[in-house]
Amino acid sequence: MNKKDNIIAKLEAMLFASGDPIEVSKLAEVLDIDIDNVTKMLGHLGAMYDERESGLMLIKIDNKYQLCTREEHSEEVRKLLEIKKNTPLSNAAFEVLAIIAYNKTVTRAFIEQIRGVDCSGPVSSLVQKGLIEEKGRLDLPGRPLIYGTTDRFLRCFSLNSLDDLPELPKTEEIEEIAKDESQTSLFDDNKEETKNENQTEKQGEE
Repeated sequence: MNKKDNIIAKLEAMLFASGDPIEVSKLAEVLDIDIDNVTKMLGHLGAMYDERESGLMLIKIDNKYQLCTREEHSEEVRKLLEIKKNTPLSNAAFEVLAIIAYNKTVTRAFIEQIRGVDCSGPVSSLVQKGLIEEKGRLDLPGRPLIYGTTDRFLRCFSLNSLDDLPELPKTEEIEEIAKDESQTSLFDDNKEETKNENQTEKQGEE
């Protein structure tokens, strides 16, 4: 085995043993190799998995790398590990997750101020699912907790970093959507009112 293949093999072993995303700097430190060289070798490792259509793939999350199984084999992996499919997120949980993701780190009070309702349930659910985590406390009375997204969140939504999130719609676009929804609701109300009037007239004739 030549030096290049030996380094790639060591990287593969470390990534496999870790299971969790590992920073490039940590890999470089262990191997006593510069970061650029390690990054290049990781590229070769990822290409190797792709070329032979392996059941494994190498993904990058921020400046970290991790080995994972390919999505097309997820059903078989679940059956083997007897993992139950996660219940889908509620609309409330999605809203809370979006607020946290787009604001990077926030307190529960901040989330509740935006949504106008108590968010303890969705926040707790997202923590349990590993999509958000506690990032510390604010230096304010009561020392409120700060929440932020996790690497698991990035993996689930196929993002390299929070910078890859789609842009939020502009205020004008939001107002236009709200206007359309309002008109649709008014149209439906008018239809229902007309229907009720017709029924009343029919009953009167009878």
